[in-house]
Amino acid sequence: MSGDGNVADGSAGTGVRGGGAAVPDSPAARLQVLFEGHRLTPTQRRIAHSMVRRASDVPFLSSVELAELAGVSQPSVTRFAVALGFDGYPALRKHLREVAPAEPAADAASYNEYQQAVEAEIENLRLLAEVLADPRPVRRAGRLLASSRPLPVLGLRAAASQSYGFAYFAAKVHPDVRLLNEGGTMIHDRIDAAVHAGATALLCFALPRHPREVVDTLAYAKEAGLTVVTVADSAFAPVAKVSDLLLPAAVGTGLAFDTACAPMLLGRVLLEAMCDDLPEAQARLEEFDAKAAAKGLFVE
Repeated sequence: MSGDGNVADGSAGTGVRGGGAAVPDSPAARLQVLFEGHRLTPTQRRIAHSMVRRASDVPFLSSVELAELAGVSQPSVTRFAVALGFDGYPALRKHLREVAPAEPAADAASYNEYQQAVEAEIENLRLLAEVLADPRPVRRAGRLLASSRPLPVLGLRAAASQSYGFAYFAAKVHPDVRLLNEGGTMIHDRIDAAVHAGATALLCFALPRHPREVVDTLAYAKEAGLTVVTVADSAFAPVAKVSDLLLPAAVGTGLAFDTACAPMLLGRVLLEAMCDDLPEAQARLEEFDAKAAAKGLFVE
């Protein structure tokens, strides 16, 4: 098994990338490299996230168009370019045309709004595949989660279903999984109880809109001594600064409610990595299958 690789400092607003690994050659990956090492403000992280999502289009957008795409002001785009070391946005755009040229795109003119949403999710999965080209962060996360006894899994509001799905399957191979999918004044108590029982890590699913309570809870978990592993919609998400290891997986925004195929798949990938570090995982699965068959739990 390979080494851990480098984990991004969330407060710097950078993504996850393993040191020494081959960088996937795509517009989005090359943009990610451009942003690494820069301490960006929340507004600037929002611009960077929007650029990564639209990597093939960005080199041809004006500063006004990019501002509209990111939902910020035009001066914010100019300040963002300066923060990256350019004289202004025209210099940044010229650089982008050199390092992140557009790739041929499928003709989506005939797609209806539902098909466009599906196509956007397919693109999110492609971006996830690029992130997973370096498997070391996920493998490290798997080791952290496997060794934590108990393992608290946090996900509130929009992310509650992601945390529930992970916890449901993780409980079949991990001896003590504790689901935290309801907020309130008791959540700190439950984290304290997990720490007192021996927990060393916490897994969080954080999706937009990001509840303030999630950020506060992760900060509390870190203060309590837990290593925080977070699956978020972006390396620039608000939870980055309170995460020790952040794994990005974009959400779709083309429908009235966000779609989260990529975060769900990344959760399953984390389960696989965790199983690799649980020697008893296969035996526990076989035991469950035998009991399920004996009880007739599932219809054949």
